Amino acid sequence: MSSTLYLVRHGDTEWQAENRYAGVSDIALTGTGRDQAERLGRWAAGERVDAVWASPLKRSRATAAPAATALNRPMLIDGDLAELDFGSAEGRTLAELPPADAEAFLADPVRGVFPGAEDPRKAVERGTAALRRAASRHRGENVLVVAHDTLLRLTLCGLLGIDPSQYRTVFPEVRGCTVTELRVTAQCAALMSYNAPIP
Repeated sequence: MSSTLYLVRHGDTEWQAENRYAGVSDIALTGTGRDQAERLGRWAAGERVDAVWASPLKRSRATAAPAATALNRPMLIDGDLAELDFGSAEGRTLAELPPADAEAFLADPVRGVFPGAEDPRKAVERGTAALRRAASRHRGENVLVVAHDTLLRLTLCGLLGIDPSQYRTVFPEVRGCTVTELRVTAQCAALMSYNAPIP
């Protein structure tokens, strides 16, 4: 029996607008981000959504909250849905990093990971485990999962059998408060839509 996961990146933040790496930094939503969250809540109320999962970071919880309220469902927090720790890049733009670090990352974002950052392969493991937990706990149901751009892209690679070093090319970005639909069974996963806008 398959479960449908609606994967959503949190709403806009100030660092996002500036292209700053916000991994473990607990950055709040902007006014636009809060509006996106309210729109997501209205969308969820019109869909058959059975559960709401979120990363523990406040930008994800604030994005998921209107949907949980509209559906009268608890927000289930899973630490494995948190964004990567970007190490030396945390809070900085690519242009602000030492050129050698930026070049290594752009050439191979897995082997050229920023100094002090989480190993992206570990992020694939934990993100994949979190989504499989959600699918297993809600078999045959629809689950809204609010998380983060890089974590979601890496996890999609893990579930779809794509080399994680290709995540930046295969999935250039998960846009804020758009829906990526994933059908998950015990054996496999299928990508049904990617970055579908919310009306």
